[in-house]
Amino acid sequence: MVTSLRPKPGPVRSYRFPRFTDQILPSGIHLIIAPVAKLPVVTVLVIVDAGSANDPAGREGAAALTAGTLLEGTAHLNGAELAEMFERLGTSVESGADWDSAFVKITMLSERLDEAVTLLGQVLSEPGFPEREVERLKAERLAEILQLETEPRGLADEKFSEFLYSPVSRYSRPDEGSAESVSALSRADVEQFYRARYRTGSTTVIVVGDVSVNNTRTLVEKAFQDWASGSASGQQLIATARTSQKSVHIVDKQDAPQSELRVGHVGLPRNNPDFFPTLVMNAVLGGLFGSRINLNLREARGYTYGASSYYDWRRGPGPFVVSTAVESEVTAPALREIFLEIERIRSDRISEEELSLARDYLDGVFPIRYETTAAIASALASLVIYGLPADYYDAYRAQIRSVSIDDVLEAARAHLHPNELQTVVVGDAKVIRDSVGALEIGELWVHES
Repeated sequence: MVTSLRPKPGPVRSYRFPRFTDQILPSGIHLIIAPVAKLPVVTVLVIVDAGSANDPAGREGAAALTAGTLLEGTAHLNGAELAEMFERLGTSVESGADWDSAFVKITMLSERLDEAVTLLGQVLSEPGFPEREVERLKAERLAEILQLETEPRGLADEKFSEFLYSPVSRYSRPDEGSAESVSALSRADVEQFYRARYRTGSTTVIVVGDVSVNNTRTLVEKAFQDWASGSASGQQLIATARTSQKSVHIVDKQDAPQSELRVGHVGLPRNNPDFFPTLVMNAVLGGLFGSRINLNLREARGYTYGASSYYDWRRGPGPFVVSTAVESEVTAPALREIFLEIERIRSDRISEEELSLARDYLDGVFPIRYETTAAIASALASLVIYGLPADYYDAYRAQIRSVSIDDVLEAARAHLHPNELQTVVVGDAKVIRDSVGALEIGELWVHES
């Protein structure tokens, strides 16, 4: 009989994140430049402290709508003309907003850098916010919400946040807004949000690629010279849980053959000092294909095609979530196994093999994440958004390798809270209600979808 063995890995190659300069311009703009001359390509990423966490109450979705409308025209160019100019320069361009920041990103050949950055300066310093385009993007978002309400996976994600966070928390509502809040938005709201948040002192410009530091600084200073100075005012973020007691929420989808499951609690902010032990701990629990939750629910019991857990890292405490979909008949058994796995990783030390698998994966995939100018720019943006140290990427692999079995156990006990777990099930209530209720994993509520 012929057998084969997995080849032994070679020695770990050293990795060094590209060098970069970091400076504050007289205008207040934070400028980061990373010369990477492998190819004649440059990415310029502008991030602004104008993420969805800053949406005004009742106007949730303003950040996303403002960022999306930036590319729909300037004071002197309509949307079609602006798109054509970027296209003539061979420039890819996109804009958007997440919880913590808004961004505009362009990538082009280095020979087109001057023209492209000049055009980018116009986009950011004198946007037109055409009424027609504002209404079009609103309509697109409202159509997405209608579709989401019919799709169990997206509905489960949205309802989990709603039931997890206090109603006064911005995190309890979708980052791009609800049907009610988006419908209420107007062009005036977009312009007001822009004037309040889009300022030089709240902006970082990141340039990565085939560039020189001095020429790039001069170019950025000139391109953004007409932008409003000053910094956006701070806004308090509330990220408290709706309840400290376990609860179960069934969102009824009549005749649904499957149940979408979400189990979790309020997690950690990105700059928590236990980030690395928690990252490794979650990899063992549900962050990898070979993790405990996936091997249990998929391989051992055949309940699902895949199950995972993750911490949604944000400036504020984002959620810790276990996510999967199972047939309706095994909803309760699947939930029971999820709860047992969370308890198990808090009770017993993981094995050396599990630790090695998690660390090898997190260490091994790290360098290949930063092979393009756009990826390097996004990595540098994370340093700014989350206040990470300048040597974070150089030290990352050593930090992962330093996590021990005891560190994982301590992280699990400190940052997994079984008594606070919130459970959301989107499925057929008449099929699953009794069996889920019999688990006694929290007060049971049933909601219409």
